Amino acid sequence: MKTEYKIFAGVALFLFGAAAVYGAYTYGEVGQLEWIGFVALILSGLLCSMCGGFFWFVARRIDLRPEDREDGEIAEGAGEVGFFSPGSYWPFGLALAASTAGLGLVFWQWWLVALGMIMVIFASCGLLFEYYSGTRHPAEH
Repeated sequence: MKTEYKIFAGVALFLFGAAAVYGAYTYGEVGQLEWIGFVALILSGLLCSMCGGFFWFVARRIDLRPEDREDGEIAEGAGEVGFFSPGSYWPFGLALAASTAGLGLVFWQWWLVALGMIMVIFASCGLLFEYYSGTRHPAEH
């Protein structure tokens, strides 16, 4: 996780630096700050900082992985990596719902934004609880 947080921290520093240069350049050229790009760069830097902070937090609490060590071997990383869904339609539904809400914002139709947000909630719940549905088998006593 050391590599990941260093990458995200580096990108965040670049974005904050780019925001400063962008703000100074637009203020110098036009005479006022161009807020859209400036805020977008700041928010992008904050998002990368959040990801980098999470990876830094996790890296402090787990043992070094083979890819984090200089003497790590490829064979040390063998074994089960985790559980990956074989296939799901919920990401498509979530993208469709977010697109519906975004389309409502584009055309300034609040009923479409509300419908899209309701669809986002249902699709998020479906994605989240996908593997918690089905029959339950109570423990035998």
